Amino acid sequence: MSIFRRPDYSSEASQFIDQLKANKPTLEAEQRAGRALLWDKNLNAGEQAEFLDAKVPQAAYVYGTSDHPNAK
Repeated sequence: MSIFRRPDYSSEASQFIDQLKANKPTLEAEQRAGRALLWDKNLNAGEQAEFLDAKVPQAAYVYGTSDHPNAK
């Protein structure tokens, strides 16, 4: 063992998460299922191209432009 080795440290947050995982072993599977439900989607390339084509370029400095309808 090295003289420079630090003792094993575990923060309170890490201890909490480890305890939570130990108490509920299905937690990670439930998290993955939730992520798949909301985030892991197959994208339609045609729709993505339409979204990019419809994007309107923004002015370099949006605030204080004189072409704004409410500008004085």
